Amino acid sequence: MNARVSRHTTRGLYAVTPDIADTQALVAQVSAAITGGARFVQYRNKTATADVTLEQAYALKSVCNKTGACLIINDHVELALAIDADGVHVGAEDASVHDARRALGREKLVGVSCYNQLALALSAQASGADYVAFGSFFPSRIKPGAVHAPLNLLIDAKRELNVPIVAIGGITVENGASLIAAGASALAVISALFQVPDVTTAARRFTTLFEASR
Repeated sequence: MNARVSRHTTRGLYAVTPDIADTQALVAQVSAAITGGARFVQYRNKTATADVTLEQAYALKSVCNKTGACLIINDHVELALAIDADGVHVGAEDASVHDARRALGREKLVGVSCYNQLALALSAQASGADYVAFGSFFPSRIKPGAVHAPLNLLIDAKRELNVPIVAIGGITVENGASLIAAGASALAVISALFQVPDVTTAARRFTTLFEASR
C-alpha cells in the first residue's frame, strides 16, 4: 500500500472516475482532481473493453504513485491484483470481503457498498472491511434508480462503526457539508467533480469542506 495512505485515514474527497474512453483525457482529469486535494481515486468504468480498462488502470496507478494518492479499483479484484492497486471496492454482486482480502492480502484496502443498510456495514466491518460506503443520499445522474439513504443513517453509522464512512450519491459542494457533519469521513463524487469546467477548483472546494469541519 502507498506509504502515505493508511487504512484508518480514508478521509476527504474520494474521486470516482467517470466513463471516459480516452485514457489521456481521463488521466488529465484525475490529475486535476488530485491537484485540488483528492487523495483517494476509485477507477470505475462500466463501458470500456477489458483492454481499455487495463490500460486506464495502469495509467491511473502511475499518476497515483507519483502524487501519493490511493488508487482503488471498483468491482474487479483481478484488475486490482494485476496492477497492484492500493485496494478494491466491492458491492453486493461482487466478491465478498473475505475473498477480496484473500486475493489482495492484508496490506490492501477493501471497501464495501452498504447502500442504505447499517446491518450490511456492521457485517462488512466484522469481515474486515477497511471502510464502508452508504448512498445514494441525493438524486444521482449516474445511478438514477439507486436506493435512497437518509441522513440519519450516517449519524447511526458513526455511533456504531469503527471504520471510516464514505457517502455517495448526488453529492455537491452545497450539500456535502451536511454529510460530513452527520458522520461521513469521505465524500465520493463523480458528476460534481468531473462534469465541470475546472476540475481542480471543484476538488479544492470539496477539500475545503473537510478543512472547515476539523
